[in-house]
Amino acid sequence: MEAPVFLENECTLLRDTFSLQDVLLRSEEELMTKQASERVTEGAASKPKKTIGKMKVQVRKVRMSVDMPSGCNFSSLPVVKFDSVRHRLSNVQSSITSGWESVRRVQVATHVPPNSSFSKHSLAYMQASAQYIKQVSGLLKVGVTTLRSSSADEIQQETYSCKLRLKSSPEDDVVPMQPGSGETHVFFPDSLGDDLIIDVSDTKGKPCGRVVAQVATMAEEPADKLRWWSIYREPEHELVGRIHLYVQYTTAADENNTKYGSVAETVAYDIVLEVAMKAQHIQQRNLVLQGSWKWLLTEFASYYGVSDAYTKLRYLSYIVDVATPTADWLNLVHELLLPVLMKSHGTATLSHQENRILGEVEEQIEQTLAMVFENYKCLDESLVSGLAEDFRPPTGLAASALEPAIKLYSLLHDVLSPEAQLRLCGYFQTAARKRSRRHMLETDEFVAGNSEGIKMDMVTFTTAYQKMKSLCHNIRNEIFTDIEIHNHHILPSFVDLPNLTAAIYSVELSNRLRSFLVACPPTGPSSPVADLVIATADFQKDLASWNICSIKAGVDAKELFHLYIVLWIEDKRRALLENCRLDKVKWSGVRTQHMTTPFVDEMYDLLKNTLTEYEVIICRWPEYIFVLENAIADIEKAVIDSLEKQYVDILAPLKDCIAPKKFGLKYVQKLAKRNSTCPYVVPEDLGILLNTMKRLLDVLRPRIESHLRSWSSCIPHGGNSAAIGERLSEVTVTLRAKFRNYMQAVVEKLSENTRMQSTTKLKKIIQDSKGLVLESDIRGRMQELNDQLIGAINHVHKVSEVHVFVAICRGFWDRMGQDVLSFLENRKENKAWYKGARVAVSVLDDTFASQMQQLLGNTLQQKELEPPRSIMEVRSILCKDAPRQKNSGFYY
Repeated sequence: MEAPVFLENECTLLRDTFSLQDVLLRSEEELMTKQASERVTEGAASKPKKTIGKMKVQVRKVRMSVDMPSGCNFSSLPVVKFDSVRHRLSNVQSSITSGWESVRRVQVATHVPPNSSFSKHSLAYMQASAQYIKQVSGLLKVGVTTLRSSSADEIQQETYSCKLRLKSSPEDDVVPMQPGSGETHVFFPDSLGDDLIIDVSDTKGKPCGRVVAQVATMAEEPADKLRWWSIYREPEHELVGRIHLYVQYTTAADENNTKYGSVAETVAYDIVLEVAMKAQHIQQRNLVLQGSWKWLLTEFASYYGVSDAYTKLRYLSYIVDVATPTADWLNLVHELLLPVLMKSHGTATLSHQENRILGEVEEQIEQTLAMVFENYKCLDESLVSGLAEDFRPPTGLAASALEPAIKLYSLLHDVLSPEAQLRLCGYFQTAARKRSRRHMLETDEFVAGNSEGIKMDMVTFTTAYQKMKSLCHNIRNEIFTDIEIHNHHILPSFVDLPNLTAAIYSVELSNRLRSFLVACPPTGPSSPVADLVIATADFQKDLASWNICSIKAGVDAKELFHLYIVLWIEDKRRALLENCRLDKVKWSGVRTQHMTTPFVDEMYDLLKNTLTEYEVIICRWPEYIFVLENAIADIEKAVIDSLEKQYVDILAPLKDCIAPKKFGLKYVQKLAKRNSTCPYVVPEDLGILLNTMKRLLDVLRPRIESHLRSWSSCIPHGGNSAAIGERLSEVTVTLRAKFRNYMQAVVEKLSENTRMQSTTKLKKIIQDSKGLVLESDIRGRMQELNDQLIGAINHVHKVSEVHVFVAICRGFWDRMGQDVLSFLENRKENKAWYKGARVAVSVLDDTFASQMQQLLGNTLQQKELEPPRSIMEVRSILCKDAPRQKNSGFYY
């Protein structure tokens, strides 16, 4: 069914495709006459048909010289008789004459037409002639130098071995042959420019020299079958002997000249194949011959005995020239190559020509496979080239060409061998390096030429860190895509793609991060820096969660940022300590809505912001909690010291009332009494200081401690989470002690005011009430003290906030109760003053409770109105002496 298309319209399709419009319908004699006339007209420069030859070679003799000179210096020759020289040269004369006759017979056109050139045949003859001249000079040299000794000096060694091969064939494609054994071998040279190479060795296998016989020389005189060829030792090109060869060179035209223009069957097949591929427009992505042309090739090969292996290899030799890293190309190559390799591995063997073509196509196929594997994430079947020219992010899907590429690689290589496995793994490693390098291009500008950490503006700084963050995400996605490809089970089991590529990606990312941090050093955990820290830590975490093996010199986020984190904390510590210097405090005399100094609120806002900044660090590496806590403790101590220095003049009057721990209350009271000369009025600045310290204890510091302790959940199980906050607790103890001492000093100062005059001295009033009968009289004596107490309470309310006010009032209340208690304890046996004591305690209770209630209203808690401890002890003493009287007014 396929044949008629070629016979229609007087074989028009064949004539057109083979460019034989006027050949097929002419007789052979007519064509021969026309060709002869064209040769006469055009001269010898017309381009001949390709001629295929073969050589039948036999090694007859090998002769090695025992006294061969080391070079070609004729000046070193000894003086000999001229007759002897003439006798030796006469033996060479015939060879010289025949050589020059061969040169003369080479026809050289006297005129070369335009757009033409010398034929390959003519050029080959000229090359052969030049080589022949070299041979003649060699013969002269041998002839002259051998005059130094008798002809017995040139002897035939007992045994030599030879290895023959063509220059165009692989180096391991050799034919061993023993001189004089009578065995022959047929060689098929590629062209007249090919060489027959013979390596000569002695009985021990030691190389003696090499013969290079030009095919063109042998083709020049096919009748001259027996020739002596010179043996040279390389690389000195030293003449060491001669070899006697029998060479029978024939061509396809010599063997079959009964038909016009006949050529070797494979060459004819090549012509038909080329025409068929051109007719069907075989090119990239259109590689398969179909229909009538496919039938014609099959029939032609069958009729002329062209082997199936040759047809497939020759077809492969064409399609490898239009190779694309696509599934269709790879599948077709596998389909064509499989039977060829099965034949070469089986009992049947490939011919020399087939082996040569196989070697060529395997090399080109290997290059295409390398392209597939080294670009396995850039393959795109929708493109003609099969390869995306622009760089694209990974899709997470395995390319269609990957599976047939693995199948073809397994066909060409023994994938169980370490060499094949390393080679395939090397392709994927190269792919990872290429993609990694492409990703790195986005950040090259920040590391190239900026290796010394040159400062940059904030916009550039932010942009740089955002690009590094994107780089971490992109590299992470590359590895994740490799995991997805690996899970498709396309690759051989020895290719652990995720671990293979992750080792490269992680190391190169780590190197880039390190270089970047040196070039663009982070000054603190700002938002762009924190984002990069998160991206780097998450990259490392993802690799661990994906079971990627530990990578030496890979990304270690903590190791990359450790020194920077420590420096950040130290720099922050120093900066905040600098803010605590007295000359830096700018809030002196200013109060907030809480009646505190703004300095403390400002400092603790900075501490709070610091903790917030380091949230991303601590959540990933909680061991930095302790470094940060130490810095915060140092800053808090500096804040307290700064407060005391700022209010040193206000605190000076209280210093006498603050006793060391080894002294008791009585010592303090005595010391305060001795140093008191005028009534003490609580300064407004002292109120600010006390309010500030109270706010520190109750509000600001608990926030910091709570924030720190909340990070204890970040410490892994078994860690020392209980140690968090120990340094801050030390600061708390110190601050609480200072606040308590200052409060006691203020109370002591206020109580000392009541003892400056006899009319307000409580003990004096109780002592003088011994003779009074009426309670009203006792209350009258208490009135001046009561007024002084009310005035002091009202003033304290003005300068202090609620909690400090309540604490001072209750402390003052308790201190006055201690006076009554000490008075009664010293007079336990004399109960005459109990009545006055009852009235005094009642007045104290009424005064403090009513004033606090009046000034604070509903904000005052019920427990804060309860009598302090000293008053309760006084009541206990008084209750033992007298029964309760409900309406006495002494009790609540």
